[in-house]
Amino acid sequence: MRRQSINLILRWTVNSLGLWLASVVFASVSFGGSKEAFTIIMAGLVLAILNAIIKPLVVVLSLPAIVISLGLFIVVINGLMVALLAWIYRPVDVTSFGGAIITGLVIGLVNFIVTKIVEPREHE
Repeated sequence: MRRQSINLILRWTVNSLGLWLASVVFASVSFGGSKEAFTIIMAGLVLAILNAIIKPLVVVLSLPAIVISLGLFIVVINGLMVALLAWIYRPVDVTSFGGAIITGLVIGLVNFIVTKIVEPREHE
């Protein structure tokens, strides 16, 4: 249970960091309201929950497309999760589905970097 809690907090942090970075680098995602930091943190939490609950189901249902595209369809699924975040949590504004895909790529890149830094390395 403790490992799952740590994993959720790590994913929450990574999602928040990725959303913030995407909003700084690209104009396709923005956060409304006067408390932008709070909005980014809450959006990261909502995205972490979506990725934990809905994304596995979407991946299973789209498995043929993932296999045919050699895994590249996962990028579209990540963009779909960001678009769903913008639809569920209104302070997040994503201008287009292309912007959602780019934001998903940024979050995936941040996730990859943080995972490589945080996870213990196994010695051969």
